Amino acid sequence: MTTPLAVAVDIGGTKIAAGLVDAEGRLYERRRTATPAAEGGEAIMAAVLGCARPLRDLGGDRVVACGIATAGVVDPAGRIAGATDLLRGWAGTDVRGIAERGLGLPAEVVNDCHAAGTAEARIGAARGARTGLVVAVGTGIGGALVADGVTVTGRSGTAGAIGHVPAPVVAGRRCSCGAFDHVEAHASGPAIERSFRELTGQAAGLREIASLARSGRSQALHAITTAGGLLGRVLGGAANLLDPDVIVIAGGVSGLGSLLLGPMRRAFRAEALPGSRAVLIRVAVLGERAGLVGAGLSALHSR
Repeated sequence: MTTPLAVAVDIGGTKIAAGLVDAEGRLYERRRTATPAAEGGEAIMAAVLGCARPLRDLGGDRVVACGIATAGVVDPAGRIAGATDLLRGWAGTDVRGIAERGLGLPAEVVNDCHAAGTAEARIGAARGARTGLVVAVGTGIGGALVADGVTVTGRSGTAGAIGHVPAPVVAGRRCSCGAFDHVEAHASGPAIERSFRELTGQAAGLREIASLARSGRSQALHAITTAGGLLGRVLGGAANLLDPDVIVIAGGVSGLGSLLLGPMRRAFRAEALPGSRAVLIRVAVLGERAGLVGAGLSALHSR
């Protein structure tokens, strides 16, 4: 029997990636294009279809569905219920409807962190775990709750949004969502850069800050350690609430390695109850493939 495929698309703030995904999570024939992020939902979806149609044609009769991972809150109908200015005019876009009409395929639309969670749960660092929490630390902080290989989206599609849990600090930092002192405002990549700038009066990117920390620059080390500690405390509270089998740390900021993960783990152990303290904490293994793979698997699973 021929293995079915899904056309998978991952919509980011700077690029749109697409590929063909099979039920085992194997990824084929990747393509990418720039995201017209400032031009609104219609232009973004035109770019999506421009990437997806050649892949649909290449896969032929084996292609049975389309999976789309995207930033923003996705409602049960596959429409964008809320989004930041990273994708201007994205909120309200009927992603599922446009994709289905444009491709002639059933489409599944999921939040990008939820897609990554599905991928890590099925074939990645959370594989085999009954329950898990996948946390992506990058430009923002997102998360996914997974149970038996399926991402739990919640009533409105926002389940797992751990970046918007209040951090255990009062500093008056505004989060991307508009609230103050959520952990995203203190432990994301831009937050670490802001902390270093506040400590030194100098602007630096995350890689430079990491290099300075490794060479012994105290302010750089403090900015990263503080972020890791706050994230660890929030994760400890989440573990007390959820008692998962595994917590998976994903996203570009996890590339800081022990600089971030060391203080994060120590703060986690200090905050967690004895039972949840034993939860496994792993680093994600799928990298930038996770969104595409998770989108494709979600589409095939929903058939």
